[in-house]
Amino acid sequence: MKLAILGTGFIVKEGALPALKNVPEIEVAAIFARNKDKADDLATKNEIPAIYTDYDELLANPEIEFVYVGLTNSVHYEYTKRALLAGKNVIVEKPFASTAAEVAELRDLALSKNLYVFEAVTLLHLPNFAAIREALPKLGKIRAVVANYSQYSSRYDKYLAGEVLPVFDPARSGGALYDINIYNLNFIIGLFGAPLEVQYTANIGFNGVDISGLVTMKYDGFFAAALGAKDSESPSFISIQGEKGYVKVLGAPNELTAFEMHLRNSGEITKYELNKYSHRMVHEFKEFERIYREKNFNEMRGWLDVSLAVLQTAEKARKQAGIIFACD
Repeated sequence: MKLAILGTGFIVKEGALPALKNVPEIEVAAIFARNKDKADDLATKNEIPAIYTDYDELLANPEIEFVYVGLTNSVHYEYTKRALLAGKNVIVEKPFASTAAEVAELRDLALSKNLYVFEAVTLLHLPNFAAIREALPKLGKIRAVVANYSQYSSRYDKYLAGEVLPVFDPARSGGALYDINIYNLNFIIGLFGAPLEVQYTANIGFNGVDISGLVTMKYDGFFAAALGAKDSESPSFISIQGEKGYVKVLGAPNELTAFEMHLRNSGEITKYELNKYSHRMVHEFKEFERIYREKNFNEMRGWLDVSLAVLQTAEKARKQAGIIFACD
């Protein structure tokens, strides 16, 4: 499976490229960037044979089967659509796009052309996530889910000084909800589906972006809360509370390195650490390659349903809080 990487930012340098070194089934055949010097540097360090600064030229290469969109949030839709129209399969970083309508359009386009498109949300493809799903019946009737992913952003000091980088720019589809809190939404919706009701209470910065916020969601018989912060920090965790026990995720939701299951009647506590790789992104790339190799459109369609439900929820939440993107 030959893959072209789009972008030279942190998620590419520290995320995708190191992870792909552990996925021999995928060959990184090219890298695309507007800045040729940055592309040259990454290509040299990672032994990538081809460099492109023209996206149409890359898409015209018949050997490229997939593109990985590791660019700023606001262009995910554009670059994914252009790739699909050119007959390429796509792995697009979270968030899939800026609006639910964009996600639905890209899903329908991929299906109509018999192409594969995946949203790269690491936690959904980790063995620990699958184990949590399997453990849910043991908890009895679910009553509450609380997820907190709070991490003081390395870019927040610049923001306080008046320098707005993409992650804090609503014109670039930035903000805490579409960045750090999107993992919490994927965890909750990936397990329980779309909520019945959504509310978002956010701390809004000087330029109208959410620097932290709490999404509350109503389900049949229980509620869920997703807190994501880039202006402050806290120990990250997730808890799922049922009438017969609870599950507690230890650490950041995007890694799901371990979780404990506590059963009330027996007093039993079981700890699970099932992920096989130290780099959190390895599992998802291996899963995407497997689904593509097996031509399992139904499995891909199932993940697209999660992506759409997450964006519907996120879009509803941000608009409720008065957060306006350039695409609105």
